[in-house]
This record gives sequence, C-alpha cells and structure tokens, in this order.
Amino acid sequence: QVQLVESGGGLVRAGGSLRLSCAASGRSFSGYSMGWFRRAPGKEREFVARIRWSGTTTYYADSVKGRFTISRDNAKNTMYLQMNSLKPEDTAVYYCAARAGYGTNSYGAYDYWGQGTQVTVSS
Repeated sequence: QVQLVESGGGLVRAGGSLRLSCAASGRSFSGYSMGWFRRAPGKEREFVARIRWSGTTTYYADSVKGRFTISRDNAKNTMYLQMNSLKPEDTAVYYCAARAGYGTNSYGAYDYWGQGTQVTVSS
C-alpha cells in the first residue's frame, strides 16, 4: 500500500509559479511510476505529466509542455511539479498518482492517488 499526500497548491496570478509536492509513504517509492493529473470544474480528469521510477524519462501533456517540469527524489520519497507561466486554464485540482512498473497517461491505470491540491490562477 502506498499513501500519497499532495501539497503546494494555492492562488496565483497569471504568469506566476507554483511548486507542487507529492510525499509517498507506506512502501518503497522506487519501482513506481508517478504521475500528475488534474481536474478542472466540469471537466474530466486529465493527464499532466509523468515520470519513470528512475527519474530519467518524463512525459508531458501538450498543454503544459515547456511550462511545467516533473521531477522526483527517491531518497525523500517525494515527487514534484514545478509550474511556471501559469494560465487561468491551469486552474484545477491537481492529483498525484502511482503505479508499479511502467507509467501511462491513462488515469485508470494508476493504483494509488492523493487527495488533491487546489491550484487557482487568476487573470
């Protein structure tokens, strides 16, 4: 069992930055692919970014490519999402997720989820 807790959300103006963290506990963090997803009001949950357990390979949604950076520190059992040049359309609840083995952009494939952290970007 893996427990995930997100933090770092908040209110920021357009063009600003936020750094989200996802702390994992309950089991060894290594060997798990991790991902960030988000759900905006009235929309489906969507893929944002993911990272392999080694941290060497990352994937991004086109909408955040070049603005967001995903990373992880396996020694600290923590994953991060650095969000720069934020836009009002980035407003959503952001969730971190984990699955054993290879990652995927499909949220249905992830076994463990955090409770989510709200990100609000004002124009």
